Amino acid sequence: MSQTEEAAGRGANRPAGGAGGPAPVPVDGSGGSARRPFWTSRRRDQLTGYVFIAPQLFGSAVFVLLPLALVVWYSLHEWNVLAGTFDYVGAENYRALAEDPTLPSVLRATALFSVGLVLCNLSLALLLAVLLNQRLRGTVVFRTLFFSPVVVSLVAWTIVWGFLLQDNGGINGLLDTIGVDGPNWLRGEATAMVSVVVVQVFKNVGLNMVLFLAALQGVPAELYEAAEVDGASRARQFWRITVPLISPTILLTSIITVVGSLQVFAQIAVLTQGGPGTSTTVLVYYLYQQAFQFHHFGYGATLSVLLFVIVLALTVLQWQMRRRWVFHES
Repeated sequence: MSQTEEAAGRGANRPAGGAGGPAPVPVDGSGGSARRPFWTSRRRDQLTGYVFIAPQLFGSAVFVLLPLALVVWYSLHEWNVLAGTFDYVGAENYRALAEDPTLPSVLRATALFSVGLVLCNLSLALLLAVLLNQRLRGTVVFRTLFFSPVVVSLVAWTIVWGFLLQDNGGINGLLDTIGVDGPNWLRGEATAMVSVVVVQVFKNVGLNMVLFLAALQGVPAELYEAAEVDGASRARQFWRITVPLISPTILLTSIITVVGSLQVFAQIAVLTQGGPGTSTTVLVYYLYQQAFQFHHFGYGATLSVLLFVIVLALTVLQWQMRRRWVFHES
């Protein structure tokens, strides 16, 4: 047999699966390749994650997103509960919001309360945290003393302070012992807002103090030792080492305090009822008056939308500014 015939015979006996290799054997008998199973380990892990976050997503949808959508929907209507009417008015409530003569004074009172609360709360909390961070005897007692108002009922705390701030209350009685005639703290336009701010500062300063204290205890001591070797003063160490390293906590506490200051209600309702005049009528209390005292539920919903926009704008502004002064951001 010639070489050509031998080569032809070998080619005829070669399997059809390719050069030198066996042909693929169908798994399912249909001639196709093996299919990848649907429930892979990656998909099972993803499903497990979705199951764990499902309660939070459901709660956020039912108790946050749905109420927000309903508030916007109510702001486009005039709802008279007494007459049982629910009429679509479009942008009429927003037009009334722009023309409301009381709104500027309400926004001014809200801004004064928020600025006063944030500045006093954060500065006092940081000062207390720095003092309590010193290794001195009795610091545990002082930590408990300053943090205890946080767990006290807000209404009970406010009622007690209401008695103390009266014209013949405990504070004026204490001032009278040293020959000082104290004012009527809750009835003077110059003192009512200051009194409400002080009451709220003492109520929540302990929470921020604990957060600052935890942040201060996380600052490495080696940095202060190196700064002392270089001759840096205590003030320079505070501004160049302490503040940058606790800046994430400062951001957290500032956001919490700003949002909380815009939601104040119980203190105003118990202490001043928005008076004298509108000097302490903040936005949340004005919303309550319009919706539940004057039964203007549509306009009250419009004020809620305004409050939501203000809180969202301030939170986004603080979050965007973090790159400039927060140490761990780039």
